[in-house]
Order: sequence, then structure tokens, then C-alpha cells
Amino acid sequence: MGSHAEREAFLTQVRKACAIGRTLKDLGVRPYGVVRIDTAASPAEWSKNPAGNTKKIAETFRLAADIAEDHGERLAAEGEICWGGMHSVTRNVELLEMVGRPGTVGFQADMAHTLLFTMGYNAPDDRILPENFEWSDRGALDEGLKKMTRALRPWTIDFHVAQNDATVKGSGSHDKTGRHCLPFDPNGKLDIVRHAGFWLRDEHGNVERKLDHICWDGCMFPNAVMTEQKTWSDVLGVMNAVRDAHGWE
Repeated sequence: MGSHAEREAFLTQVRKACAIGRTLKDLGVRPYGVVRIDTAASPAEWSKNPAGNTKKIAETFRLAADIAEDHGERLAAEGEICWGGMHSVTRNVELLEMVGRPGTVGFQADMAHTLLFTMGYNAPDDRILPENFEWSDRGALDEGLKKMTRALRPWTIDFHVAQNDATVKGSGSHDKTGRHCLPFDPNGKLDIVRHAGFWLRDEHGNVERKLDHICWDGCMFPNAVMTEQKTWSDVLGVMNAVRDAHGWE
């Protein structure tokens, strides 16, 4: 949503990423996949002109979609509270509808980041869970997650299994971003396997089969954690459980 030069730089990176993706497909090592994008702007900057900035972002994303289509690729916009214009459920849906290219530009759902949408971080007016919500109220949590996934699931083309303890890092009102937890962190708020089904199944409980793969998002972990065998045994165990519960052969 920046200057002409900044938007051109963004599109140049999309072009490079799509070219790399296409090359990997042609080599046979990447039969499916998407290219992830974001708005490259903070909620604070976006909030200076919400309507104008969302319009400008949508225009840039449409140009990016043209590039992706030329390469046979799709773009997944990463929903996270730190990206201006994509920092709540409402704003994500608004932007994706404005882009209007559902076959090419969709949503990347990360279970850790999207949990924070329900709490209204960086977008208090768009929070889903009530302010006096208690995490022991699992029914209310389920209803909040279902409301969120109903809005975003039709746009979702990339899915990250993850855990979150409902905390954020950063300070101020418009620069917070989410954390990830290990699968069995005692402070984790998600029932990972069951709540993954809110994304992977339709309103009637049927597996949608819209996604070709699942992955684990483990950003923000120290290197020491990433070199422990237990980390990967736990991660792969949870991913297998999600696949067994909501996937297919």
C-alpha cells in the first residue's frame, strides 16, 4: 500500500517467487503448493487511511494475481494480526472480496495466528470472543472458532497446524503479533486435532478435500528446540493425527 516504487518492489518479489515455484513444478519436485504473500504493512500504518489503504492493497494483490496466473501459481495471503488490512477476520474477508480473484488469491490459515483473531488483538471492534471470556469455557471457544472458520474457510487454500497460548509479543495498540507453542505446551489453548477439523470439514462435518497438504508452523522457536528429536516426534505425531482425523488417502 506504499509508493509506486514500493509496490513495484513487492510485485518483483512475487514474480521471482512464482518463477521459482513454477521451475520446481517443472522439475517434478513440487506438484502442488502456493506462494505466500502478506500486505507488508503494519496495522498502525494501515489505520491512517483504512478505506484508501485497503483499496490500494487490493489493487496490488490483483496485479500480483496476474503474475501468479502467468506462472500457473496461486497466492495465499497470510492472515496474521501484524499485517495491516489483514489483522482481523472482518478485514481479511473485506480484502479478499475486494481483490475478487478466488481462484488465484486465497487465505492462508494458521491455527496459532487465527486464534488471536477471536480475541480482537489490533482490532478490538472485530473481536469474536467476549471480553470476559474464560478459557475454561470450551463451548464458547468452539463457537468463536466456528464463527471465524465459517467466514474464512471458503477462502482458505493453505493450512498450518499450530498451537497457541493466546499471548502476543509487542507493545502498543497496533504492533502486536502472535506466538507459537509446541504441540503439548501446557499453556496451549487449542485442542489441535479437533479444532483443525473446523478448518478441514464443512458445516455438515464432511471432509472438504480442498487442500493437498498440511504443514506445521513452528516459527519463533529457539534453535535449541528445533534440534531436539522430541520436537519433531511430537510435531509429526500431531500432524499424523490431524491427517487421520480429517484427511484422506
